[in-house]
Amino acid sequence: MNIIRYPSKEQYAAICERPHMDVSQLNATVVSVLNDVREQGDKAVMAYEEKFDKAVLTQLAVTDAEMQEAENLVEKELKDALVLAHHNIAAFHEAQKFDGKKVQTAAGVECWQKSVAIEKVGLYIPGGTAPLFSTVLMLATPAKIAGCKEIVLCTPPNKEGKVNPAILVAARIAGVNKIFKAGGVQAIGAMAYGTESVPKVYKIFGPGNQYVMAAKQHVSLHDVAIDMPAGPSEVCVIADDSSNAAFVAADLLSQAEHGADSQVILISTSEAMLNEVIKETEAQLALLPRHEIAERALANSQFVLVKDKEEAMELSNAYAPEHLIISTDDYEALAEKVINAGSVFLGNYACESAGDYASGTNHTLPTHGYAMAYNGVNLDSYNRKVTFQNLTREGVKAIGPAVVCMAENEQLEAHANAMRLRVKSIS
Repeated sequence: MNIIRYPSKEQYAAICERPHMDVSQLNATVVSVLNDVREQGDKAVMAYEEKFDKAVLTQLAVTDAEMQEAENLVEKELKDALVLAHHNIAAFHEAQKFDGKKVQTAAGVECWQKSVAIEKVGLYIPGGTAPLFSTVLMLATPAKIAGCKEIVLCTPPNKEGKVNPAILVAARIAGVNKIFKAGGVQAIGAMAYGTESVPKVYKIFGPGNQYVMAAKQHVSLHDVAIDMPAGPSEVCVIADDSSNAAFVAADLLSQAEHGADSQVILISTSEAMLNEVIKETEAQLALLPRHEIAERALANSQFVLVKDKEEAMELSNAYAPEHLIISTDDYEALAEKVINAGSVFLGNYACESAGDYASGTNHTLPTHGYAMAYNGVNLDSYNRKVTFQNLTREGVKAIGPAVVCMAENEQLEAHANAMRLRVKSIS
């Protein structure tokens, strides 16, 4: 970890820099895989599954027998936890339903919006070292609430060609039944272009590594919409003398264990607290099963000592973290100063893990500074707002002359004539 004391504003850019990798080679690999999937469909997906996931597959679709097998493998305690989390996620996203109101903008002119679900959506669920069954609930639950007609889920299998059983149980709880064994870039290509087995979708959701993020961005140029540019996970924790050092260290490590390219930042107004958190982090790190991954992530991480809370919030907003934890007594006052963040956790007891699993908020969030312009997945992510308008004769009288005037001055005569004819018809 890098310790920085009282940085100048000129140092903020360096502090906020994310880990980098050679994207030239990455992009070449991504484009090559995507082209193969576009041209060869299932055959290419299965070939890349064998190459990357070491899984030899004869078909991509998860069968009913595999779904039943998963039910028998998952313990009741985990099933109950998934049901509880699904309930809370559903409650939070149900409350986001849009109520379009008709607005009379002028006499005889009425405008309104209608929320319409995206018909076909694709969900990407990471597997690998940490199969994210929680992400199934986060993505599928609002998709069902929105009313998406077709929900396609892709997730990588293990070397035996099996999908993690908890992912399948979560899919059943959330109401998803089109599940395919495909991971990484090949999964994104399958959903973007469609194959013999995997339906083409209109929008792809889900987190992933830098290859997945690059693939999503590439297919979004011409073929399909995506939720956001989401990559390696990150957290920023703001601490002071009132913070609990053990809690803060645990929160930092909870993100660091995601992957070696994850990043954590501590911003503290107290040097004593900063030093205590460092000790706690080292002690807890040694006990983690994924300590090697977390240790590599910590090498890219910053522990920053600042003068006051104002500077702490300024640096946090410059960083625009995926997750922001304000573990101070005055968290309500600091929360008002949040401008750039994906999801914010307030107080000593609101650990980021709560939002990752069961509080109800969505954990699919913008990373890499994209929180300056993007929000996390919510119910609106699965809908489009279609606008409607109606003009009566009175409406033509009210705005017709202005429309004609503006169209003429933009030298768009056909536009002007469309309204001019209507104005004349009611004269």
